[in-house]
Amino acid sequence: MKKAARLLLIQSVLVFLALSVPVAVPAQNDDDIIKVDSNLVVLNASVLDGKGLPMLGLRQKSFHIFEDGVEQNIEFFESEETSFAAVILIDTSGSMEERILPARSAAITFLGGIRKDDVAAIYNFDSDVKLIQDFSQSRDVAEGVYDLKAHGMTVLNDAIVKGAQELAKRGEKRKAIIIISDGMDTKSRYSGDKALKAALAASTTVYTVDMSLPFAAADQENQRRLSIQQLKKFAEKSGGKFISTPGGTGLREAFKSIVTEMGNLYTLGYQPTNTATDGKYRAIELKVSDPKAQVRTRKGYNAVKK
Repeated sequence: MKKAARLLLIQSVLVFLALSVPVAVPAQNDDDIIKVDSNLVVLNASVLDGKGLPMLGLRQKSFHIFEDGVEQNIEFFESEETSFAAVILIDTSGSMEERILPARSAAITFLGGIRKDDVAAIYNFDSDVKLIQDFSQSRDVAEGVYDLKAHGMTVLNDAIVKGAQELAKRGEKRKAIIIISDGMDTKSRYSGDKALKAALAASTTVYTVDMSLPFAAADQENQRRLSIQQLKKFAEKSGGKFISTPGGTGLREAFKSIVTEMGNLYTLGYQPTNTATDGKYRAIELKVSDPKAQVRTRKGYNAVKK
């Protein structure tokens, strides 16, 4: 009996130790933030003439796509007005206390300009990312928009990743993230580069509206400049536009111009000749035959990694 009791005690101890040892849980791979099911690379391009006006009516033969310097065969081309899906991200962190009202007004202006086939969703972000209004064709904002208050930290990068993930599920080829923020990320799990990578993987154009206020203290002003640089990077690398702290009419007109641009982009697609699944960055250059044309589109993407 004593021997049996000792065996039972040993077994109990072993079970206890097994349950006490932490089980290693694989961390989420940041390279899998968004999984791309197709290797079709989609470009949404804005083309302006020498006066900064949209160049409409261009044909496929006017465009040439280069990936890492190698010309690609254009397999998809769309030039007419078509529907888009957009995610509006409103910064409600503590640093936005004086700017919540104009930020909300900007979101209302954007929704007021969408067309019957366009859809938009609204999120706010502070210490967390929260859905206010799911994708809808409605031009009216949800009541929750009027209850927004500034508090907490800033997870701008995480909000971009969330927006990109939701847009990746959509069937529209024209997709946009509109960021209304002072750009001062203070708590995100993801880095700015990971957020940009997620947006590019979802073929999403990022428009950023700088809502920051000038600071008297030199160290704060330096932080503001760095934040603005990050907002500019999101816009430039994705083919979007950076809008510098306009107020009132300027802000409303800026958002109207985004809606107009989204509806009149040129959309092109190609299957890369480089089929390596190495996760490396591929630089993209889109050229137009007219030498006076100003082309704005995404600068590249990261290949799928296997």
